[in-house]
Amino acid sequence: MLAKPQIFLILALTSVSAQVSVTTYQYDVSRAGANKSEVALMPSNVNVNQFGKLFSYPVDGYVYGQPLYLPNVNIAGRGMHNVVFVATEHDSVYAFDADGPGDPAGGPLWHVSFLGSGVTPVPANDTGCNQIVPEIGITGTPVIDPNSGTLYLVAMTKENGSYVHRLHALDITSGQERSGSPVVIEASSPGTGDGGKTDVLVPKDYKQRPGLLLLNGVVYTGWSSHCDIGQYHGWLLGYDARSLAQVSVYNTTPNGGLGSLWASGAAPAADAASNIYIVSANGTFDRASGGPDFGESYIKLGSGGRSVLDYFTPYNQQALSDGDVDTGSAGVALLGDEAGSAAHPHLMTGAGKEGRIYLLDRDRLGGYQSNSDSEIVQSIPGAISGLFGNPAYFNNTVYFCGSGDGVEAFPISNAQMATTAASRSPQPYGYPGCVPTISANNTSNGIVWTLESGPTLHAYDAGNLANELYNTAQNPDRDALDSYVKYSVPTVANGKVYGATQTALMAYALLPAGGGSLGISSAASGDPAAIAPGAIVSIYGQGLANTTAPAPAYPLPGATVGGASVTINGWPAPIFFASPTQLNVQVPFEVSGAATVSVSVNGAPVNSGNITVQPAGPGLFEIGQGRAAAQNQNYSVNSSSNPAAVGSTIFLYMTGLGALTPVVATGVAAGANPLSTANQTVTATIGGQAATVQYAGIAPGYAGLDQVNVLVPNLAPGDYPVQISVGGAASKAATVSVR
Repeated sequence: MLAKPQIFLILALTSVSAQVSVTTYQYDVSRAGANKSEVALMPSNVNVNQFGKLFSYPVDGYVYGQPLYLPNVNIAGRGMHNVVFVATEHDSVYAFDADGPGDPAGGPLWHVSFLGSGVTPVPANDTGCNQIVPEIGITGTPVIDPNSGTLYLVAMTKENGSYVHRLHALDITSGQERSGSPVVIEASSPGTGDGGKTDVLVPKDYKQRPGLLLLNGVVYTGWSSHCDIGQYHGWLLGYDARSLAQVSVYNTTPNGGLGSLWASGAAPAADAASNIYIVSANGTFDRASGGPDFGESYIKLGSGGRSVLDYFTPYNQQALSDGDVDTGSAGVALLGDEAGSAAHPHLMTGAGKEGRIYLLDRDRLGGYQSNSDSEIVQSIPGAISGLFGNPAYFNNTVYFCGSGDGVEAFPISNAQMATTAASRSPQPYGYPGCVPTISANNTSNGIVWTLESGPTLHAYDAGNLANELYNTAQNPDRDALDSYVKYSVPTVANGKVYGATQTALMAYALLPAGGGSLGISSAASGDPAAIAPGAIVSIYGQGLANTTAPAPAYPLPGATVGGASVTINGWPAPIFFASPTQLNVQVPFEVSGAATVSVSVNGAPVNSGNITVQPAGPGLFEIGQGRAAAQNQNYSVNSSSNPAAVGSTIFLYMTGLGALTPVVATGVAAGANPLSTANQTVTATIGGQAATVQYAGIAPGYAGLDQVNVLVPNLAPGDYPVQISVGGAASKAATVSVR
């Protein structure tokens, strides 16, 4: 049986999976802060000689939210671009060319403002609070739905003396409002906290502080007070992503007060079962006596964000609340199962202003007991200074950056975290510390990136934080940041690091004159060692093409796309997709062993790199969050909500099978009669169990895109790792769902 891979046409043509999309705060809803698909940046080339500032774009206000990134966006009237999106406190949203201001039209690709006659951002002085300065407009990190091409954000405005919050849904290609957008945000819930029978969200008294969460077609927005002024609550409001109708309201302290959701901008986290995790600040706590109030708590909400499924409240919650050293100054990071144990397989971690690290079992958060935190997996007092923002997690290590500490690495194994840091950055940071973010190629080449109040961008070796790789102060004339915004997080995507300031978006990358070689890896797995004849590979660098452009049609051009041409050991390498920083090409079937990849633009050589072409280099394409690009037997996309039945066939899409019979010419779409199948033995496992391979060969109608059909073995319902081996070479595992 052959699949019908129409849904993966763009995947095959442009290898979008090889380019990272950053659509939400800290890369994904785990909020673990690790982009593990970065192949261009590595400890060996991130240094002051090879890495630095490439360009910057001016913006009209402070940027508190993390920049977001989407590749291959067809901008209205401007063509195809990789795009970075930025929102400001001056109520503006910008879409910039992520590869630099090379578009002939110049300026942003688009820019929208929500201001007008009598409509301004809210002056900070109006709130009596200096947490967000000098004005309040768009604060929380937006979220993007790449499937619908929609960017969601909340903007606060002052309109002829009144205060208004609106949820906007913008078309990513133009910045235009979607149908039904925007909607005014209003909320109320039953409760006696405000002195009557109903609590009400009063617009002037609140700001939308945490990043937005998009989950199962619902956009969630979290709300906090201005400082600790007046009577307020923590709110989590859900809106249908299509209609923008309000579908859920949760109030942390309905019969009390306070309990803000602010987390220094960290967004709510979510797990594979669509449970939502939030952290409330100082406020009323009466759950232990049967009440509904969850101040100073780690809260697990069920799917839909309406009801509390579980919680943990520190034993000293009253002292934390009274002293304003609350847990709510930071969010949580959900850890991979490799950090857990049989007793505690699903973990998350966080800390607050007290500097105590909490390690929590997401299946049993622990509730509350008055004399200690012994009901949770681990409570580590005094481990760090006060935390503002999220920790990050990578390779069984949690990275914290408390105020006054610098960055510190805490190893974790078998559900136990080290009580002291294994390594730390050479320099301490002043208030408020930093929010670390990580780039890596799977489990290798880990780099910890931070922005701190210097203002300075830093890069550290994730394996040893004492090894600082780079900072912007090493060459200030070329690289200096112009300013700093507290709690801000850099974004690492496809060979670039984006940092937003009070006045600009700045982009850092390998320098054209830095002597850095090309980054070359499998377009599916990002593994530089998984390259085979006929496979699709991604080439990363600078100045690789004049424009962003896909190949027009099959057969793929062996000449130029976007002005770029590529040869591998002298053989023309057909191009699927070209941009100034990335080329996706097919390795000619004629090439094997050690090979040189050469890139030219307009006929002039610009760079080269070396690869080793193996007999097989299997790599599974993914469609986000580690999920395999797979179809069920009925040709629908496999997902946790659409699993494959036991005994049915599942179609997996990959590259790197190597030589085929009958032979298919490089760059030519394969036929269906006869089918071209792999010469080497292909095996598969799902959940560690052998899965019968029914077909392994090239996907008919495509070049470089391979298809492996396997029978789903007898497994209990759930998500499982799938792995393909070709001639003994194993792919990186990806996730499929079984029912």
